[in-house]
Amino acid sequence: MGRVTARRRVQHVTAGDAVARPDTLVVEEPLEIRINGKPVTVTMRTPGSDIELAQGFLLTEGVIAHRDDVLTVRYCKGAGPDQVNTYNVLDVTLAPHVPPPDVDVTRNFYTTSSCGVCGKASLDAVRTISKHGPGDDPSTVTAETLSDLPDRLRDEQKVFASTGGLHGAALFEVDGTMLVVREDIGRHNAVDKVIGWALENDRIALSATVLLVSGRASFELTQKAVMAGIPVLAAVSAPSSLAVDLASQSGLTLVAFLRGDSMNIYTRPDRVTH
Repeated sequence: MGRVTARRRVQHVTAGDAVARPDTLVVEEPLEIRINGKPVTVTMRTPGSDIELAQGFLLTEGVIAHRDDVLTVRYCKGAGPDQVNTYNVLDVTLAPHVPPPDVDVTRNFYTTSSCGVCGKASLDAVRTISKHGPGDDPSTVTAETLSDLPDRLRDEQKVFASTGGLHGAALFEVDGTMLVVREDIGRHNAVDKVIGWALENDRIALSATVLLVSGRASFELTQKAVMAGIPVLAAVSAPSSLAVDLASQSGLTLVAFLRGDSMNIYTRPDRVTH
């Protein structure tokens, strides 16, 4: 497995002074995901939890819906006779009952894998393909519980503490119990790792949970929460207009600007009690 941090020399400049010193950086490497031996996408990620990342990506893109849709996930060498195993290529073998994505879908995977939206550019498409939508989830979470979550996520972001260069995502039960935390240089990858963890542990659909992200609430992160059946998505920063539209149409509670005891609830405020 690859390293998650690397050391580089940097010129540190302050008023009237310049000092050369080592700095700790986040590692960024490509991960190629194959399905049944055929490449479907490449995403830039921080190494670690790659199998979770691959499975979370495939679930949120509608390729798989349950853990038994996947037979095996293994690292393999790249293309060409001289390639060695760099742990940057994963091959996912689907169960016989699961059809692989068609050519048009895989082309969209390649052209838009950096943002996570891929082939589902419309709200209707996301809503139609989701098998676990959160609209009927009756669970609630207190505003006090939500207010505590950002500090708890930051406390668990070990690599961020040393580099300042990673996004974080954490999954909580609605009573505040922390289930999993993942970090990645890509915010959508961090969420895919969390959802992949849930898939591995047979927790899909993720009813009665809160997904917290360390940045903004974008369309692609909202899409992923909807696809995993998460009823509450919370972000410490702003949402986009399309994220709010998708949350509203899917029955997702979207909380943003979650800072201290202050927050904005954009959709389904009935799930947040006071």
